[in-house]
Amino acid sequence: MAITIKSQREIELMRESAKILANVMETLEHSVHPGMTTKDIDDMGEKLIRKAGCIPSFKDYNGYPASICVSVNDEVVHGIPTKDRVLEEGDIVSLDAGAIYKGYHSDMARTVAVGEISEEARLLIERTRQSFFEGIKQACEGNHLYDISNAIAAYCEGFGYGVVRDLVGHGIGTHLHEDPQIPNYRMLRRGPKLSRGMTLAVEPMINVGTWEVEWLDDDWTVVTLDGSLSAHYENTILITDGEPEILTLTPSEIAARKGA
Repeated sequence: MAITIKSQREIELMRESAKILANVMETLEHSVHPGMTTKDIDDMGEKLIRKAGCIPSFKDYNGYPASICVSVNDEVVHGIPTKDRVLEEGDIVSLDAGAIYKGYHSDMARTVAVGEISEEARLLIERTRQSFFEGIKQACEGNHLYDISNAIAAYCEGFGYGVVRDLVGHGIGTHLHEDPQIPNYRMLRRGPKLSRGMTLAVEPMINVGTWEVEWLDDDWTVVTLDGSLSAHYENTILITDGEPEILTLTPSEIAARKGA
């Protein structure tokens, strides 16, 4: 599959998909609290996505059984929600969700605190988020794909974090995963040149300890090899002739950027 350049009509559909998903994510972020189960989050997310006229991208994708990936503490990504996993004070939880609107996908992730968390956890969440923004400073027409990768890696390695290598970002559009793959770790090659109309899901996955991960027996849940905390931050972006457009910012994030 080649890297697709989206038409203006396709971009508008992706904007709508992303706006709906960002509203859902904001509701989920504000709803997370000690005592709720990861299945509670999934149920809420699926209902909100469907109520807004979208289809959950993840439900039954390659057999994945839920609509929201809910990954707790040392779980990097693809945690399967269950009624037996109860969130506790001090946990951090990654919420990863996708929505399909009129055939077009959006994809985003946020890592949120459950009640009061440690300073180590707070900094990991904050720095993982910032690494995304460091990366997309390079996401402009004429630059190369791995300029994004190298900027994310340089920022995170400066704190001694492990940058996950086994999972990467991706193109997105009529398919959830399209070309190109977007590493978050350092690349020696430059990669494809960025062109306006490309839509990408950039998603740093950052660990306090080693970058190494392993898969649990469910064949979905990815955990840090050393049991250290992991955080995840993802947005769907559009390459333009200037700064990239972030399609999946939540209403609160949009308000904060306007006030900055």
